[in-house]
Amino acid sequence: MQYDLEPGNYVMHPEEKSWGIGQIQSIIKNKATINFQNSGKKVINLEYVSLEKINNE
Repeated sequence: MQYDLEPGNYVMHPEEKSWGIGQIQSIIKNKATINFQNSGKKVINLEYVSLEKINNE
């Protein structure tokens, strides 16, 4: 499966808005490691969570 995300992108978790904005650190297969403003580093399985990409260019 192809995801329109890459390291460096900023994202929001749709069900965990309180985590704040996260920056993708790495993506390996379907697992993304993301550093969130308010909750630190999380590993998200992209098969189950559709992250909202934030365009901040």
